[in-house]
Amino acid sequence: MSALFEELDYCPTPIGALSLRRRRDLRLGVDVWEILLGQDFLMTSHFTASEVALGRSGVAACAGDRLDVVVGGLGLGYTAEAVLDEASVSTLLVVEFLAPVIEWHETGILPMKTRLADDPRCRLVEGDFFAMASGEGFDPDQPGRRFEAILADIDHAPDHLLDDRSDSFYRVDGLRALKRHLKPGGVFGLWSDAVTDPQFLDRLGEAFGQAWAEPVTFDNPLTGQPFTQTVYLARAEAE
Repeated sequence: MSALFEELDYCPTPIGALSLRRRRDLRLGVDVWEILLGQDFLMTSHFTASEVALGRSGVAACAGDRLDVVVGGLGLGYTAEAVLDEASVSTLLVVEFLAPVIEWHETGILPMKTRLADDPRCRLVEGDFFAMASGEGFDPDQPGRRFEAILADIDHAPDHLLDDRSDSFYRVDGLRALKRHLKPGGVFGLWSDAVTDPQFLDRLGEAFGQAWAEPVTFDNPLTGQPFTQTVYLARAEAE
């Protein structure tokens, strides 16, 4: 049996202390991986349904094949893995602000080992997703490059942020700035830990013209009750 608790990595970052830990859930008989930033839980392997849904729904909303996709926020890698599971995806660029998270995937200490780092379609890029969204884009090697889909899983929700770097991103102007990096008809997807926020959905629709929410409900193994998170999707206008 696995050890009951193990801290696999701990390091300071510009936005707080980052910790990766593995613990044994004796009730369920499984190992659980968790990422914490200070006292905030960034991700847990206990709950992955909505992260997977973001990757699947974001790609499914795109037309055609040979898709170029961006994922903002790496975490344990479930959104990126779901994107790579789709045969229509040609390239995936994953932008992660915290360098240690990229290192975890490159060294294979996470549950999916080096699945992302080893896929030739996938590049892991250290960078500030929000600064890139308002600037020259997400590919450091090709400024101004546009994509069929940009999917973000960074903050807890549009009104529950990890830090103030992203405050302006969720306003109409910030969303319109990101839209510049989508190809015509391209899709923006956003993960949220909360139920659908009608006010944010209105802002998303104002920025993109077409926006909708896809609630993801799953059984919470900790409480034994259903829990609902949200995937927001929006489509840029076709030229």
